[in-house]
Amino acid sequence: MCGIVGAVSSRNVVPVLVQGLQRLEYRGYDSCGVAVNAVTAQLGQAAGLQRARSTSRVAELLAQVNDANGGLQGQTGIAHTRWATHGAPAVHNAHPHFSSGPGRSGVEAPARIALVHNGIIENHEELRARLQNQGYVFVSQTDTEVMVHLIDSMYQGDVLKAVTQAIAQLQGAFAIAVIANDEPQRVIGARAGSPLILGVGQGENFLASDAMALAGVTDQIVYLAEGDVVDVQLNSYTVYDASQNTVLRELLTVQAHSGAAELGPYRHYMQKEIFEQPRAIADTLEGIEGIVPELFGRTDSQGEAAQVFANIDSVLILACGTSYYSACVAKYWLESLAHITCQVEVASEYRYRDSVPDPRTLVVTISQSGETADTLAALRHAQSLGMNHTLTICNVATSAMVRECKLAYITRAGVEIGVASTKAFTTQLAGLFLLTLTLAKTRHRLSADTEAQHLKAMRHLPVALQSVLALEPQIIAWAQDFAGKENALFLGRGMHYPIALEGALKLKEISYIHAEAYPAGELKHGPLALVTSAMPVVTVAPNDALLEKLKSNLQEVRARGGVLYVLADADTRIQSGEGLHVIRMPEHYGALSPLLHVVPLQLLAYHTACARGTDVDKPRNLAKSVTVE
Repeated sequence: MCGIVGAVSSRNVVPVLVQGLQRLEYRGYDSCGVAVNAVTAQLGQAAGLQRARSTSRVAELLAQVNDANGGLQGQTGIAHTRWATHGAPAVHNAHPHFSSGPGRSGVEAPARIALVHNGIIENHEELRARLQNQGYVFVSQTDTEVMVHLIDSMYQGDVLKAVTQAIAQLQGAFAIAVIANDEPQRVIGARAGSPLILGVGQGENFLASDAMALAGVTDQIVYLAEGDVVDVQLNSYTVYDASQNTVLRELLTVQAHSGAAELGPYRHYMQKEIFEQPRAIADTLEGIEGIVPELFGRTDSQGEAAQVFANIDSVLILACGTSYYSACVAKYWLESLAHITCQVEVASEYRYRDSVPDPRTLVVTISQSGETADTLAALRHAQSLGMNHTLTICNVATSAMVRECKLAYITRAGVEIGVASTKAFTTQLAGLFLLTLTLAKTRHRLSADTEAQHLKAMRHLPVALQSVLALEPQIIAWAQDFAGKENALFLGRGMHYPIALEGALKLKEISYIHAEAYPAGELKHGPLALVTSAMPVVTVAPNDALLEKLKSNLQEVRARGGVLYVLADADTRIQSGEGLHVIRMPEHYGALSPLLHVVPLQLLAYHTACARGTDVDKPRNLAKSVTVE
């Protein structure tokens, strides 16, 4: 997924749609398209749903629409920029997708419904099989085409009703914009787990996934809530909530020049970015049909990833700060699931010590910006030692890190403005878990059943993250306790120890409370001396093989008068009591548990900083991208 734009107007909306896509190009994409309820240029008569799609840049799409029979024109339309989703980057997989009824493909017959989509539909295979049995013909590999056929199967002259009935059957995360051939000057939007906004104009209205897309068109923005469906017409719009009740959403004035950085309903960018994590994870994982080396390859180097992975015996990960902690989690995954030796190095230290190079090592760098000076220098140092199997996990496709590594996995966290990284961290973990599964499969350590189970769990992550975000009110209560403290201790075991480290880092970064993290088993070896009633002790407590050991560590804290704040899986049987505060996580998530447990720690840091009145998005002495040593 990437960007959505929709419009209903009395003027030709094609220029508005294309301009909106151009404003979203900063996100990156590999295909783009536009569809309208077309009118003939000469006669102004209805000509049905028509579209143009391209696997090139938006500029090429613009040339297409200008050349199409004197120019593609229409007063209602939708447009999209797309990262490769279910299916390779190709015109037939690009949005918008059409449905023309059972037994006929969109190539063979006039289209009835057109749709663009951001997100991941988890039950698309089940729905596809059902629709094929009804006679629908599929021309793409996308889950999006499943949605447009599903809406078509419900359509009886009211596109709003059809969309409402269809989305009730969807599992996963999505934001959609839909138009119907028989209902000109009407666009239906819906969102669940992916952002969608409404732009209100004078005698025209708009939809978009990002306010930046509407900069220069309107500055009147409605941020749709989770589960909303909106009926957008020429002179009006109606918003329905998840219970199908008509609701009023606040109309905000958004400065057009800064649309990409609008806070919407959030107080700070950090809070916004924490809540964007379900979408960011959905974006990062979109298009993952199976575990193959090509996930990490380049379009100009077919087969290189498979060749690299076949010629490595170990992994070396180089990273700084938050990215370093994601690497520490990956070490547990790589050694337990892929059975491959993994070493993690702080990038700023690696090149200043004598190390033993091994040309059969995969050197992995992790960076949000791809321009982190220490990590780039460490990468170049490894290459100078003859370690040329290189891969980066990065959020910026055009960055130096991507250019200088043979292989890459581009996370799709989107723009992250808050200095304290949140969604970049969780998307890095997602990319690292994919790398783990890929190496496990290459080394014949991943059965087909296990692969399917992991893929299912990953597709469910956006929904699971939404459930964790719902814990915010309980975490705010904890933050009130933390606001008056000057020290805190974080504990974790196994792959959750790096999550404790990340939680401590977040708290110190933005609240300026001194916080440290330790493996819980290390309490008796020093940290226990610090425990008093004035030292809150935050503990990550998943229901894993180390749970009983962790419970003993908790008793050590309570016996010294320490106050515990525990994030516990529902089935851990850890109960709140004197000096013991428990927040229950919605579900146990196995190997992917670190992605869920870190979110409450992000929220704890954020709300503690708010309570202390610090500058959350711009903490003192820190910069977003460290491009100098």
